[in-house]
Formats: sequence, C-alpha cells, structure tokens
Amino acid sequence: MRFLRRSSAEQTASTDAETDVEQSAEERAQNHTPKKGKPTPKRREAEGKRRGPVPPPPMTQREAVKRARGNKEERRKAATERRERMMQGDDRYLMPRDKGPVRAFVRDLVDTRRHLMGLFMPLVLIVFATTLAQNMLVQQYATLFCLFLLIMMVIEGSLLGRYVNKRVRAKFPDHKDRPFALGWYAFTRAMQIRKLRVPRPRYTPKDIAKLG
Repeated sequence: MRFLRRSSAEQTASTDAETDVEQSAEERAQNHTPKKGKPTPKRREAEGKRRGPVPPPPMTQREAVKRARGNKEERRKAATERRERMMQGDDRYLMPRDKGPVRAFVRDLVDTRRHLMGLFMPLVLIVFATTLAQNMLVQQYATLFCLFLLIMMVIEGSLLGRYVNKRVRAKFPDHKDRPFALGWYAFTRAMQIRKLRVPRPRYTPKDIAKLG
C-alpha cells in the first residue's frame, strides 16, 4: 500500500533535519567550557591567599599586649622612615605642593641666600613680649621697629619672587607653574627658620656658586 510509505522528498527532508541536529549538537559540544569542579573563590579569599594565612588570635592578655606593642613599633618605624625620606626631598613622600624639579629648584634658590624674612618668627615673639611691658616708650619703639621690619620683608619678598621666576624661566622654559604661585612658595619658605624647613635644605649660602 503506497499511502503508508513516505515519499522520497519526505525522507530527504527528514535526513537533512537529523543532520542539522547532529551538527548543532557537535557545535555546542565544541563551544561548551567544562566546569572547574569547584566554585570561583571570593575576592577576600583570594587576597587572603596572596597575603598569607591569618595569624591566630592571641590566647592570653599578655600575648595580645605584646602583639599590639609590636604593631605599634612597626608603625612608628615606618612613620620615622617616611619622615626621613620627606626631609631628604624624596618626591614619593613629599606633599603635593613640594613635588617636582621646579619646586626643588625654588627651594635651592631660597636656601642659598640669607633673607630678612627669616626673622619673622622672632619678630612675633618680640611683639608678644612688648605687649607685656609696662613702659609705653618701649612699646612705641618696638612697634615702630616691627613695622619697619614688616615693610622690608614685603619688599624683599617681592624682589625674591621676581628673582625666582626669572631663574625658573631660564632653567625650565616649559614649566606650567604660575609666577605668583612660585613667588609665594619662595616667600613662605624664606619666612621659615632654616632648621625648621621641610624638606631639609640641601645647600647653604656658601654653595650659591653650585647653582650657577
């Protein structure tokens, strides 16, 4: 009976469909990535493996105190080392306003000169001492003297700012710092007592020839 048999077109279509299904299964098998067999570790666990095992908690109060004292000494040692590197002028440990070769050159220019502005802090002490004096004549002379010094400091600061900007333009023609910022930076450093300057001065007034 012919109507129970499939035609040749139906047989061809069925064969093509089976072939497509087999090819799709093969492609999925090739593109499939096998599972690792274990869950992906969390970020905290991965960082813990890199840093090493976590030390066990202290068993006694004495052990806890000893461990805390050791951590405190390590932090103090690290702070001392950072402080020393900053005093030496290491850019990695300096404040943002002190970083860069331009600021280092400005500091050297200031440190190789003697400045009247370095008397600012002693001047403040003199003004405070004269306010405690009962003699009106002493207060008047001290006030006039301090006023004269302040005027001279302002004039010297203006001249120092011009000198610093001129030297910086000659040595670093492509620098991006504003003239006022460099002048103010030099002014504030010159006002500080030499021993209290941060970073520590690398040159003295006798070394002025080294900067050219």
